[in-house]
Amino acid sequence: MNPMVLVIEDNEQNLYLMRFLLEKNGFTVEEAKDGEKGLERARELKPNLILLDIQLPKMDGYAVARELRKNNELAGTLIVAVTSYAMVGDRERILAAGADGYIEKPIDPEKFIEQIKELIRFE
Repeated sequence: MNPMVLVIEDNEQNLYLMRFLLEKNGFTVEEAKDGEKGLERARELKPNLILLDIQLPKMDGYAVARELRKNNELAGTLIVAVTSYAMVGDRERILAAGADGYIEKPIDPEKFIEQIKELIRFE
């Protein structure tokens, strides 16, 4: 069975690019366009990996990561922040909130899947 990835992202272009690259490389992709919906979908789907934007409507990525880590069923789920929020301290803040990794936007299509595969612990 293909690993399932939940992409929580409100930008249509970023969502399209991530979905395209992930599906092309054998991942099953689900999506949510705001933080609240992302939490709801994560609870329903129990994905192998969550790609999480930080700047989201309704609930930011920091809050989403913290909530995911409080949920026993999702506490071990791999969370990778994918964001253009690249100010000093942002990487540390999202990792402290519960993310396992960090990929900066704009996404480099040549390196994106490689970066994901380096972060995931399943095949």
